[in-house]
Amino acid sequence: MKPYDFVKPLTSYTGPLTPSQAAELKKYLQQHDYEFREVPYARFAARQAKVNVVAYASGKLVVQGKGAQEFVEFVLEPQILKEARLGYETVLNPDLLLPRLGVDESGKGDFFGPLCVAGVYINESVVHAWEDAGIRDSKNISSDKKIADLAKLIRETEGCVTTVVPIGNEAYNRLYAKMGSVNTLLAWGHARVIENLMGQRHRMNPPPVRAISDQFASNKDVVAKALMSLGREIELVQRHKAEADLAVAAASILARDEFVQRLKRLGKEHGLEFPKGASAAVDQAAKSFVEKKGAAQLSQVAKIHFRTAYRAQGLPEPPRTEWRR
Repeated sequence: MKPYDFVKPLTSYTGPLTPSQAAELKKYLQQHDYEFREVPYARFAARQAKVNVVAYASGKLVVQGKGAQEFVEFVLEPQILKEARLGYETVLNPDLLLPRLGVDESGKGDFFGPLCVAGVYINESVVHAWEDAGIRDSKNISSDKKIADLAKLIRETEGCVTTVVPIGNEAYNRLYAKMGSVNTLLAWGHARVIENLMGQRHRMNPPPVRAISDQFASNKDVVAKALMSLGREIELVQRHKAEADLAVAAASILARDEFVQRLKRLGKEHGLEFPKGASAAVDQAAKSFVEKKGAAQLSQVAKIHFRTAYRAQGLPEPPRTEWRR
């Protein structure tokens, strides 16, 4: 097993249940259409697609499957145990306490607004400080205020080191035209963030053992080749669903907070409201912007390689090509 395999979400959880908690859990499973089955020495056992739950007569609860961690975090702890027991991951997998960098971005799929890439250094003290903070992938946090509150906590946590690289729309469009792909642009942004963090190594105690980011390209060399001098001094780990790692999740929150704040400022500057994402509402806002400000101004507020930009200007859309990672 590679050392960084420990950063994957847990697929097994074991803990105690009182009789009343067991009864409450059984009621929840029945109400949510779990399939019950017989298991020796068990009070009950039930399963769904990604999770298998067994409550033994001894009072021991076992949760297994790809959905085990999510079940514990969002069902078992808040609804049954009424307390947070997170931290069990570090007991079973001490490598989760290793000092490391996490990198993530926000704004990639948003027509309006910049692309923001953030990086975070964490160590054992930071991991323990955040045990009950609710830091997770920003895509699972719908409230901008919650994002802002968590971003403030991350920035102010002692021992944590952060950096954010915002790529404004005009710079984004210029870089995209030069590089020719979002993946190449993202690789540059991730490399820049790692370089910025490594430039602050004197603030990191102990020094990071690796940098972790999402694998957004089919070829991992895309990011590796973009690394600058300091970035080449640290092991780079790219994997799918990297945001399951605490450092990457924290980076995703900082990146999203930066994106949200800059999108708001962009709206005030132009006297318009720019919706997030890419949708019918975004299409309408893009058309309104072109009507009021002119097509030439669109590159100041949006990513003009999006098909939305063609529709907003009444131009024929380019032929669709097969998407590849």
